[in-house]
Amino acid sequence: MRTITISGPGKNAMGMELMGSVLAQVREAAVSGEPLMLTGDGDAFSAGLNLKEVHALDIDGMRGFHRVLEDLTEAIWLYPGPTAAAVNGHAIAGGMILALMCDFRVVANNDRARLGLNEVALGLRFPPRLLAMVRDRLDARHEYEVLLGAQLHSPSDALRLGMVDLVADDPAAIAAMWLDKAGAHPAGAYAGAKAMMRSAIGLTDEQRRHFDEEVLPIWVSAEVKGRIAGFLKR
Repeated sequence: MRTITISGPGKNAMGMELMGSVLAQVREAAVSGEPLMLTGDGDAFSAGLNLKEVHALDIDGMRGFHRVLEDLTEAIWLYPGPTAAAVNGHAIAGGMILALMCDFRVVANNDRARLGLNEVALGLRFPPRLLAMVRDRLDARHEYEVLLGAQLHSPSDALRLGMVDLVADDPAAIAAMWLDKAGAHPAGAYAGAKAMMRSAIGLTDEQRRHFDEEVLPIWVSAEVKGRIAGFLKR
């Protein structure tokens, strides 16, 4: 089993450098397909994207930022072996998305931890590939509450909404046990079944045009930058 720890300032907020580091580690582990645990450093899994970095980007920088984000999420999504997220604290927005990409998700029994997808509350639009992968991992009954409600939830509420599979006092220990069991299956059979369940999600030419011409500019708009600036002052 291999453990990858998301570690960076701002409660492991994900900027280009951190995402690139985690991506390189995931790709390295994917060569063997060994069981993979994803967790966070300190008392948080990841508080989401590095909003200071996002706030400073122009349109070209934002395009590169999204490319790395989508590469990272898809690398976890299509990882051939078993994956588990040991969610040791806050998992917000992009952090929650990374956890959702894993096969199994267990969160610490800590009422102060907050989990959720609050992109809509920040005025952000989901990239279409990310949204498709997220929707695949959510129960259809709760999609609207999770995505459009854009709230942050306690671990017990995240369990009710299907964002996690289990709440536990020691999420890393439980994740390791799950990975041991899943890793005992024939590797080829596991990888084959998972590949059939999680095919790569591509974009049509029209979806790509819409994202480039209409969605990306919103991420660098004055309105969104103002919302992010207000959020950073809290």
